[in-house]
Amino acid sequence: MNIVVCIKQVPDTTEVKLDPKTGTLIREGVPSIINPDDKAGLEEALKIKDRLGADKVKVTVITMGPPQAEIALREAYAMGADEVILLTDRAFAGSDTWATSSAVAGALKKLDYDLIIAGRQAIDGDTAQVGPQIAEHLHLPSISYVEEIKEVTEDHVVIRRQFEDRYQIIKVKFPCLLTTLGEMNQPRYMRVSRIYDSYRDENLIKLWSVNDIEVDHANLGLKGSPTNVKKSFTKGAKTAGKVFDVDAKEGAKIILDKLKEQFLI
Repeated sequence: MNIVVCIKQVPDTTEVKLDPKTGTLIREGVPSIINPDDKAGLEEALKIKDRLGADKVKVTVITMGPPQAEIALREAYAMGADEVILLTDRAFAGSDTWATSSAVAGALKKLDYDLIIAGRQAIDGDTAQVGPQIAEHLHLPSISYVEEIKEVTEDHVVIRRQFEDRYQIIKVKFPCLLTTLGEMNQPRYMRVSRIYDSYRDENLIKLWSVNDIEVDHANLGLKGSPTNVKKSFTKGAKTAGKVFDVDAKEGAKIILDKLKEQFLI
């Protein structure tokens, strides 16, 4: 079985800064991590490999980003991934979700896969679009909000999908794509020996450029991104609220009056 995990290196903070001219993230000076939802998906792939056997499962990890994204791939290898691939090229710079998914899907067309796992969403964008878009590009069935993989066989997977007030148990045949929740797993620690190996092997990370993937170049980068940022701004501070020491009936009246003042009801 071939499992491909799509990860993203993201800023280790929710207080991201934007370039006011391009609307893209400013990453300089901000430490980076593997996106939590993606890391949970990587852990799930490694658990499948542990359960079925290393001789039967190959885990490939792929990411798109600047050269420093190698750090995330070395961490993935140290956790137990078999192969790591970095899509890096100036042609990818400024990509929105459409351009990103186009590039990643173009790379996946060059790989053998039964199961593709991606995180539900990235903490720096919160769009939850890239995973399902990749599935659309590849014409694959996809299931989002996966909180548990209950069964894996040679030709299908059974998952539990989370909703706000219920859950679904779904069986889907391979090949398919799943997007995972960060809460589904506690990712394992890296093995010391594999950390050492990840930096000793100069050819560990496969570097793929725009010329190594199957994609329409018009759909890449800032020019190929249909999303346009009209304005970017930092979040303002909230004003102090008021505290009312009243009973429930009076409290309900105060809330209703405030909603009426704001023309919300």
